[in-house]
Amino acid sequence: MSIAVTGATGQLGRLVVEDLLRRGVAPHHIIATGRDTDRLTDLAELGVQVRRADFADSGSLAEAFKGARQVLLVSTTTVGKRFGHHARAIDAAKVAGAELIVYTSTLNARTAQMLLADAHGRTEQYLRDSGVPFVILRNGWYLENYTSQFPLFLETGVVPGSAGTGRVSAASRGDYAEAAATVLTSEGHAGSVYELGGDTAFTLAELAAALSSATGQEIVYSDLPAEQYRGALLDAGLPAELAEVLADSDLGLKRGELFTDSSELRRLIGRPTTSLTRALTGVFDS
Repeated sequence: MSIAVTGATGQLGRLVVEDLLRRGVAPHHIIATGRDTDRLTDLAELGVQVRRADFADSGSLAEAFKGARQVLLVSTTTVGKRFGHHARAIDAAKVAGAELIVYTSTLNARTAQMLLADAHGRTEQYLRDSGVPFVILRNGWYLENYTSQFPLFLETGVVPGSAGTGRVSAASRGDYAEAAATVLTSEGHAGSVYELGGDTAFTLAELAAALSSATGQEIVYSDLPAEQYRGALLDAGLPAELAEVLADSDLGLKRGELFTDSSELRRLIGRPTTSLTRALTGVFDS
């Protein structure tokens, strides 16, 4: 029986597939799915099963999950369509006979007020009601959400946001991928809900200070009203929906919705999580 990974054409799903291979899972026991299978050619050459899966197409999902004992459902990125996508995937996995569905949710999904949390909370309940054994991985923010913006921060000398003094428990995508692979390759996780975040939370002011220290350039945090921050994101060329979500998420960060003192991520991966300092070093040494 196989492990199906959705979103293998994306960053997190791809990392999970690669981690499963490193752990010695036979390539033919891994089903890597995505809408554009041409992007999975290299995995197919390794012997990984590559199948098309479109979350808007229930038929493609049913075909993609055939023979899968476990399904890793990596949450989709289109906010307004996310719950529908997830519900179709859960239904398809159930029909395919999956014995475990592992879902990547968001930190504090049942209590957070962020726009992002709504679809995650609804998906979690739908998964519980499906009757299929499940594991919920409530992933915190990615360090890459910030490191990808370093060129802009360095160009402007400013880290903008609306997070106040809220602390974010960020970890790397690789950390979260490793946790997912651990759950998929070990026993005793069914029914678990894991709150996953980095070992050391930081404020955006601390992010700016760390970036200043790493580069020798003065970088400051500019705390903006959410609407002004949203406008700045629009001016930077972000789509309106994404700008709205990011500004709203910063307000969630301010309320503590992206913070956890849980050590479950560290326990699952068997090592300390990737720190902000290490992430900075990785960017500037590459």
